[in-house]
Amino acid sequence: MRFVTYLYDGKSRIGVLEKEGIMDLSSYFPGLDMVGFIQAKEEINQKVEEILASEKNIPLPISSVKLLAPILNPGKIIGIGLNYADHCREQNIPVPKYPLVFAKFPSAILHPQDPISWDAELTQQVDCEAELGVVIGKKAYRINPNQALEYVFGYTIINDVSARDLQSRDKQWVRSKSLDTFCPLGPWIVSKEEIKNPQNLAIRAIVNGETRQDSSTCQMIFSVADLIAYLSRSFTLNPGDLISTGTPDGVGVFRKPPVFLQKGDKVVIEIEGIGKLENPVN
Repeated sequence: MRFVTYLYDGKSRIGVLEKEGIMDLSSYFPGLDMVGFIQAKEEINQKVEEILASEKNIPLPISSVKLLAPILNPGKIIGIGLNYADHCREQNIPVPKYPLVFAKFPSAILHPQDPISWDAELTQQVDCEAELGVVIGKKAYRINPNQALEYVFGYTIINDVSARDLQSRDKQWVRSKSLDTFCPLGPWIVSKEEIKNPQNLAIRAIVNGETRQDSSTCQMIFSVADLIAYLSRSFTLNPGDLISTGTPDGVGVFRKPPVFLQKGDKVVIEIEGIGKLENPVN
């Protein structure tokens, strides 16, 4: 299934995207946003299946709605740095022994098709990063890696937009990766049942039609399961929390010469089995 948050008739709603359109869920579960839906999923799963099978539920054409970021208010967005072997090679640095963890503020979340923007007086070196996003499905604390994928609700696409000059100057990453609009997210969440192996997905970043990143999640140093287990030993992961699992090689800052985003650019992040996340730059 592909779970969406969308704007229709002036209201934010949740639903399931199918070939015929969007099957609305908000009418049946009033008051639930995507985080609330994920929290209640195990209890309401049977009703969801009945709703989707009902001939009374007429799908909305996707052209009649605006897709929003599938999760609007995650409790946490956890970023992972230097998690692709090819990304370490392009910097000529050794692979880390442990995951490099940072926070990305939820206020940075940006809807599909909305513009990435920033204050030019604050930063002039803005870069994009294609990343697989993991959506936690149930409370996880001190989880064994062999069981970790059971705690996943689904997968999405994250563009970990980064202000490289701030990143270098601050000597830590939170501010440089948490400016408003610096977390494009979506366009939907694909249920974990449709992604049998999250460690074998093609991942790309394309700017103005030029492919800048072209790799595979098999290049991850720490797998999705490893990350969930590692993080859950330090703090509780809750339903709706997001893990941004790192980016492969090809980022703009390490090109020769470096290439940064400019006004008028169009950024497309593609991940096999999920789709495309597109955002202009303004």
